[in-house]
Amino acid sequence: MKTKLDIFKLHFTTPLHIGNNRADYGMSLRHIQSDTLYAAVTSCLAKSGRDIPVDGDLGCTISSLFPYRGNTLFFPKPAGTKLPSDIAPAHIKLFKKVSWLDLPHFERAISGDNIYPDVDLDKYIDGEYLADNIKECRPEISSAVSPRAAVSRDPEKDTEPFYMDRLYFGEDSGFYFIAIGDTSYFEEGLALLKDEGIGTDRNVGNGFFTCEKDSITLCTPDNTTGLMSLSVFIPKCQEQLQSLLEGDGVSYDFSRRGGWITTPPFNTYRKKAVYGFLPASVFSGHSETESVHAEGAIVNLRPEIPDGPQHNIWRCGRSIFIPIITSK
Repeated sequence: MKTKLDIFKLHFTTPLHIGNNRADYGMSLRHIQSDTLYAAVTSCLAKSGRDIPVDGDLGCTISSLFPYRGNTLFFPKPAGTKLPSDIAPAHIKLFKKVSWLDLPHFERAISGDNIYPDVDLDKYIDGEYLADNIKECRPEISSAVSPRAAVSRDPEKDTEPFYMDRLYFGEDSGFYFIAIGDTSYFEEGLALLKDEGIGTDRNVGNGFFTCEKDSITLCTPDNTTGLMSLSVFIPKCQEQLQSLLEGDGVSYDFSRRGGWITTPPFNTYRKKAVYGFLPASVFSGHSETESVHAEGAIVNLRPEIPDGPQHNIWRCGRSIFIPIITSK
C-alpha cells in the first residue's frame, strides 16, 4: 500500500547540543526524540500566549527526528532485523553497526526482505548508514568538543571550566520528521521554535534552524504480522501494552523520559518521569484502519510538590505506527 506522508526538514544553522539523562555536556546525543520536539513546540505556543488544549494534543502526531542529506531520507532499522543466514563471518560486525536505512532499503526491511548487499559493500555501507551510493548521500553531521566556563553567581566561588560536545551540519544535511493529522497548529509553534532554538545553550545561539515542508510516498506491505513505531511510544493502558507484546517477532528498547522544568521560576524542579518505547521498536498486531496510524497516550508530568507549577506539563507518547512483516 502506498501512503503519502508530510515531512518537515530541519536544517540547523547553528551548532546543536542534545542533552542526555545524565546532563553530560561532554557528549551530545545524535538524535531528537518526538516527545522532546513536541514538548518544545508546546512550550513555545504557551509562552506566546496561545491556548494549549486541555489534553495536550496539538492535533497531529509526529515521528522522532531522523537524518537526511539532500533528497535522501534515512529511517531507523527495525529492531530485531535479522542477518542473512549465509552472511560471511567477516561482514557480521559491519552489518550489525548499521542503524539507518535509506527509503528503498527501509521499504524492503519492513517487507521482511534481506537488506544487506553481498558485494560492493563500500558502495552501500558507511558506518551506521546503508544506502545506494552511500558516499554521495551520507549525512554530513559531525561533532566537536569545545571548552566552556561556568561562572557562579556566588562571588566566593571560582569559575569552573567544562567541555561541551556540539553537532555541526553540512549545508544540505539535517534532521527531518514525519507528521500525520492536522499540522496547522503545530506548524505555528514550529515557526516560533526555529527562532528560539532547541537543545542546550539556546541563549548563546545553539539550536537555531530553518524548516521546509515536503512530502514522501511510503510503500508498506500487506498481510503484515507486526507494527513498527517511528516515535517515542507510551501505551494508553495495560491492556494495549499486553496485546502489543504478545506474539513472535517483538523487539524493542525503551528509555526514561522526563527532565527539568523549563518554565521560570521552577527551573530547579524536575518533571515526573515515565518510560517510553523508542523508535524502531517492533510490536505484535496489525492496523485495522489505515496502514499508517497513531497510537499512544499523552501524559501529564507535572510534579506534585508544594509551591510547584500549577500548569500541566505534557509529554506526548503518541507514536506513528507502520505495518511490518516480522518474518518470512
